[in-house]
Amino acid sequence: MLDPQTISQIADELLDAARTRTPVPLLTARYPGMTVEDSYAVQRLWRRRNEDAGRTLVGRKIGLTSRAMQAATGITEPDYGAIFDDMVFETGCSVSWDAYTRPRVEVELAFVLKTDLTGPGCTIVDVLNATDYVVPALEILDSRIEMEGRTIVDTISDNAAMGAMVVGGRPVRPDAVDLRWVSAILYKNQVVEETGVAAGVLDHPARGVHWLANKIAAHGDGLHAGDIILAGSFTRPLWVDRGDTVHADYGPLGAVTCRFH
Repeated sequence: MLDPQTISQIADELLDAARTRTPVPLLTARYPGMTVEDSYAVQRLWRRRNEDAGRTLVGRKIGLTSRAMQAATGITEPDYGAIFDDMVFETGCSVSWDAYTRPRVEVELAFVLKTDLTGPGCTIVDVLNATDYVVPALEILDSRIEMEGRTIVDTISDNAAMGAMVVGGRPVRPDAVDLRWVSAILYKNQVVEETGVAAGVLDHPARGVHWLANKIAAHGDGLHAGDIILAGSFTRPLWVDRGDTVHADYGPLGAVTCRFH
């Protein structure tokens, strides 16, 4: 376990990296004994410092929900990060490419809660009962830690690579459609790059949400009414460059679009 001074130093490094758009060297290379719990301690301190600076927590993101991504990282459970108010954009937006370090885009569903959701013992039924609506979303991934050779320890410390999200399409009640079968076609500059089905997220996108509620309960934390929960990607990350337009077609649930300038 890392000592509090080292955790504080890492959190400060990540805050500076976000300001300068200069990723820091791999944490795992510098701290070989760093654990997943150390990583979440860094993330919690990083979040508190952002809140102290005036940012408002509006939700959480869940990552590593697909079998392919878990196999690639060697971890058997998802991870999570914070979503702040200035990270949420509306469909049709123009996003500054320079605001992120080599951004990538993923296709997801976002759950918006109408009641609080806390663990332990939270179930998928509890999630569906607590959800006001589900809406299509794109996640923009960012990197405050260098990419090559990253492990789960680096990713969690880096707020699970959360950069921003774009919300759009048609909001639906959680019982209005079979969420497992929600699908999307992801275009970049009018070319189909990825397709996916939401069942790729732990067999049901709500499963990640109840995992999250139970996971953060161990730290005395919970999810709250009004929170936005990004449930996890059901496509591979798509690299984007300046000038690219990204469009995700969710069929009956509408579409989400953004452009990087």
